[in-house]
Amino acid sequence: MKMKITCAAALCFALLGTASAATCDVEIEGNDAMQFNKSSIDVPQSCKQFTVKLKHTGKLPKAAMGHNWVLTTPADAQAVATDGIAAGLDKNYLKAGDPRVIASTSIVGGGESTSVTFDTSKLKADQSYMYICSFPGHSALMKGTLKLVK
Repeated sequence: MKMKITCAAALCFALLGTASAATCDVEIEGNDAMQFNKSSIDVPQSCKQFTVKLKHTGKLPKAAMGHNWVLTTPADAQAVATDGIAAGLDKNYLKAGDPRVIASTSIVGGGESTSVTFDTSKLKADQSYMYICSFPGHSALMKGTLKLVK
């Protein structure tokens, strides 16, 4: 009987630990109407790395309605998007080696998915970040905020 109680207690503690563990990833969707399904993302400070999974739920190909997920600061977002236009689709509409880009995915078309994992030490708890889609013209609608939270 003691063995059963000990096992049950251990199982409860294991489940409690799992339930309170930080989630270090998020899935975000982009569609053919140039919309992300999330306007904000919270990254737990306890995460050493964070993964963003981007799913394009539309049907249009990436050349017509491609989407990516690009993390930068609010002050740099417009310039990153503008400079990315010249880079073209082959370079995911991002200027090569742009230091203003904290993390980014590749461009995907309808039905496709991609992801990026980045080191959260690049983020500061007292700063707000912005994510955008850098496909030409999309950043005006496809944007959101990201912050590091306790």
